[in-house]
Amino acid sequence: MFQILKANKAIDFMRWSKFAFAFSGLMIAASLYSIATNWFNWGLDFTGGTLIEVTFQHPADLPKIREALTNDGFADATVQNFGSAHDVMVRLRPREGTKGEVIGNQVLASVKKGSGDEVELKRIEFVGPNVGGELAEAGGLAILISLLCILMYVSMRFEWRLSAGAVLALAHDVTITLGIFSALQIEIDLTIVAALLTVVGYSLNDTIVVFDRIRENFRKMRNGIPGDIMNHSITQTLSRTLITSGTTLFVVIALFTKGGANIHGFALALLLGITVGTYSSIYVASSLALKLGLTREHLMPTQIEKEGADQDEIMR
Repeated sequence: MFQILKANKAIDFMRWSKFAFAFSGLMIAASLYSIATNWFNWGLDFTGGTLIEVTFQHPADLPKIREALTNDGFADATVQNFGSAHDVMVRLRPREGTKGEVIGNQVLASVKKGSGDEVELKRIEFVGPNVGGELAEAGGLAILISLLCILMYVSMRFEWRLSAGAVLALAHDVTITLGIFSALQIEIDLTIVAALLTVVGYSLNDTIVVFDRIRENFRKMRNGIPGDIMNHSITQTLSRTLITSGTTLFVVIALFTKGGANIHGFALALLLGITVGTYSSIYVASSLALKLGLTREHLMPTQIEKEGADQDEIMR
């Protein structure tokens, strides 16, 4: 690849634009279908309720724990391993008229009775339903406002066809990432919202680097056709894109594998978002601008006539 770049030859990325559009369309359709049918597995931050994290001396028997909780009136409890076979997390929806601390103690006693093992309480959290609803609304507004601000920024900086390509590529990245979370029913909490905002900023930065080179080459390569100029621009920035994404992914993979269960969802969202964002910067954003009819004339600087130029021409 680097030999190709040194020889100043462009990789024909636009050749695969139809396949990229078909693949992206399929992924977006599958994501929207999953969101419409499965919705999201909202975390305690958004739903409210009680979260209890316990550690067993021996590997936990989840079916026995669920049975014990059901017998004690906690049939709606969600029981799952958290990090290892010895760690278990129990989540409960909010209950009216009962304090969270009381519920926590009852659940802990039920877990001990059902498992027959020594249990150590590691963490207990209580979130009210009103607080959860406010956090859900604030998280959605944060993503929406960030996209609107980005739309304003790219509209002022680039020609509208490039701006539309950048914004649609961002929507593409967020939709596919959320669709995967919906399909796998991975719990979404505030750390996931933070990861999505990070992905939006990362993907936008990557796209702007490519678009800056596209605008520069459209003004330099006077005789080139738009598709070839796109290919040259993406090829020239490809090494930067791969190095930046690669080094970032090394860190994210380390967080995903060694960071522990607390940041597992955050690292997974970054891993998915950066991968999809790198793909969209190369294929989706630029190809969309080309499909919208971008030409060299659209990116040429506006010629400003000097005052008095008409009079000087008449006198000559």
